[in-house]
Parts: sequence; structure tokens; C-alpha cells
Amino acid sequence: MISSLTTSVIEQRWPRLYHLTEIGAWPSIERHGLLSTASLLDVYGVVGSDRERLLCQRRPEMRRLERSGVGTAWVRDNKPMNETVLRRTLVGMDVPEYYQALNQRVFFFLDESPLLKLRNAPPYRDRAHEMLVLDTAALLSRYGHMVELSPYNSGAVHPGSRIERGPRPFLPISEYPWEERRGKRPPIAELTVPGEVQDVSGLLIERRRLQPGTGVS
Repeated sequence: MISSLTTSVIEQRWPRLYHLTEIGAWPSIERHGLLSTASLLDVYGVVGSDRERLLCQRRPEMRRLERSGVGTAWVRDNKPMNETVLRRTLVGMDVPEYYQALNQRVFFFLDESPLLKLRNAPPYRDRAHEMLVLDTAALLSRYGHMVELSPYNSGAVHPGSRIERGPRPFLPISEYPWEERRGKRPPIAELTVPGEVQDVSGLLIERRRLQPGTGVS
């Protein structure tokens, strides 16, 4: 079945995209782009068993990366992942394959509220963050042919979840079940770009600092 969802529908309904970053990450983003975890590990030269652990397993804590001449970056944790439930609800793929699918892409929320909900969760609320607000039409003009969508928050599996995940957690726009999802809340939970998003400055509408707690500067 051909989806009736198009890039035009997305950019008209959701003219802005939202991405959460650590304070101090902007110089690296400006230089290297927004990178998937796998691409970030490439830049920082992380290889072997350490790379495999970061890409194929749950990360209980954030991981700081440093490399001479490159600077500092952070790999976000996977604290919201309940692996008991994940194993029960996975279809057609195993846990390492699911983590690899997550780690191969850059994530955006289509609304501000789920980003703020994530940022105000107990593990993160006491740290300052920065929210990047990007122009949807500009991003889709570059990456629309690559964009893949998820109907649920792929990085959070909670104890009561019954959502089946896999074997394709992310779908191209042309294959997304829009007629089924358009009346849901949300109809699209995540917009992702495999690999990386370059020249973020050219897509940027706003950088907003999020203070610890619920404050916004």
C-alpha cells in the first residue's frame, strides 16, 4: 500500500523539528554535523569491543568521548530501556539488532513537548541542556529521500509497554502507515535521518538553553 504521507504534509503540519543536545556540544555539531552514535564513534576512533558495547548494548550511563584535535562529545545513555519488556515485544530482530538500528540514526521530535518531557525525566532534569530547533522544510529538501519515521518513542521501553517493535522499527515516508496513524496521538513520534545531518547552521532556527529543573533561558 502506498502511503498518502508526503514531505509536503510533514513540513506543513510540523514546520519545526526539535533535537536535544548537551551544553557545549554546539561547536562540534557546527564542525561535524549532527551525528548518529555510530558516526560519532567513527569521528572519535572508537573501535573493537568498546565500539560493539556502545552500539549493541544498553548504555546505563552517558559516555564521554575525547580525541586530540576533535574535542569532546557525549554518547547519551539508554536508561529508559526496559530490556525485559524489549525482549518480549521485539518481532523479527534481537536486542543487539534493535540497538544497532537506534544507533545508526539522528533523531528529531516533531513537537516541543515530548522533548521537554524527556529532558525533565529524573535522570536528566538536573543538568542544563540545549534544544536545537530546525526548519523542517529545509531539512526535508536535503534528506527527505533518506528520512525514516517511527510511530513510537523508539528509545524508551517502559514496564507496561505492549507495543511490538521490529522487524522494521523505522519506515521511509513513502511506506509509513499514515492512514492508520493520522488520527493517533502522536501520528508520528520521531523523524530520523540515517547517518548524519550536515551544515546544521543552514537548517537552524533557534538554539535554546534549557536550565536545570524546568527553567528555560
